[in-house]
Amino acid sequence: MRVILGLAALLLLSIGMTGCGAESADTTRDGRVVITYWEKWEDFEKEAMGDLVDAYNASQDKVYVEYLSTGEIDRKLILATAGGNPPDVAGLWSWRLYTFAEMGALEPLDGLMQRDGLSPSHYLPIIMEQCQYKGFTWALPTTPATLALHYNREMFREAGLDPDRPPRTIAELNEYAKKLTRTDESGAITQLGFSPSEPGWWNDRWGLWFGGQLLDGDRIAIASPENQAAYDWVQSFPAEYGQTELQRFQAVGGQFASAQNLFISGQVAMVLQGVWMANFINKYNPELEWAVAPFPAVSADMAPVTVCECDVLVIPKGAKHREEAWDFIKFVQRQKNMEALCLGQRKFSPLAEVSESFYEEHPNPYIRVFRQLAESSNASYTPKTSIYSEYRDEINFTYDRIWRQLVEPSSGLGDVAGKIQPKLDKANRQWERIAEERKKEWAAQ
Repeated sequence: MRVILGLAALLLLSIGMTGCGAESADTTRDGRVVITYWEKWEDFEKEAMGDLVDAYNASQDKVYVEYLSTGEIDRKLILATAGGNPPDVAGLWSWRLYTFAEMGALEPLDGLMQRDGLSPSHYLPIIMEQCQYKGFTWALPTTPATLALHYNREMFREAGLDPDRPPRTIAELNEYAKKLTRTDESGAITQLGFSPSEPGWWNDRWGLWFGGQLLDGDRIAIASPENQAAYDWVQSFPAEYGQTELQRFQAVGGQFASAQNLFISGQVAMVLQGVWMANFINKYNPELEWAVAPFPAVSADMAPVTVCECDVLVIPKGAKHREEAWDFIKFVQRQKNMEALCLGQRKFSPLAEVSESFYEEHPNPYIRVFRQLAESSNASYTPKTSIYSEYRDEINFTYDRIWRQLVEPSSGLGDVAGKIQPKLDKANRQWERIAEERKKEWAAQ
């Protein structure tokens, strides 16, 4: 603890030197309570929340929100909380809540919600589920995202495919990918239909589209038959197209947020991407003829499969102005304000009720698809465990070995389960030792 507190003091000093997180006066000249809000966003996402902060500050004369954007917010928040000087409000990713809650770094919001009549039914079920852990609510949402198949309609037509009929199963995806892939005389790939390695951001999640899951109760489920089938499929791509050829082709692409992005530049026909992709298409290649559909699953009978995650607002443990922080968070949750924020960030609303004007004004022509995916019975989110980061890293390491054909999926995934299951068991035992005391503490707040 001394080491943590020492690091916290050093970090907070460095934050203060850069102007981010510097302690504010408790009140403004006109007597308003100043609360500090740390957020992780940049660019237009930062600006969208900045507009909402300005609207809140102008809406009343009791509280003034000082809005600060900072990188590495999760690390800084832990250290600031340990040092006894956290912000009053912070923006996190939903998947980080579970570790923060177990560490006692957050204030539960259930009592405040009940007192002020803010019901879980105010939100999409999958969104509220992500905000809850161990029977308590730790956050309320800002902007959510889901994943979907993005495809190039022009490339479909050139390959003799119907651009109004995207693939509906994994088998069809494979068939389409072959028809959409082009090579030159030397065998080098010049156009790629699809590959799990592009962009390669969800290497731990492919099992979802085969009916697999990462956790089954207290059991690490990565070695299930469904997950093995998924990674057999992953391994079929370097076997089919050549690992070296795929690597060479992808090396010509530029950064994701650039005109050289392989999908945006029209060199890859299909990718799994999130609701944010439209922002970059509109910026770097607005003439691109593209569309969105649910990413195909192994069976056409399965409900649409997606990953749904959400940005959230929390009150850190030890925040100086809990009531004022809650007042701001409530303001964000109002339908008009939430829709303004989600429009500004080009996401869909996490609320159960959405105005028709929201969809009419939205710059993403497929925003309803992303919202509908969040409503699917096969929408999922990051497993609720404090060891997820270790689990994900181990899967990513094994994914790379599977991709390079150094290990069979059944063997590699079995190794992952063998390494991570003891860590999950240990984490669960540690939780059980403190669960009763921690829950009493939470319930009293």
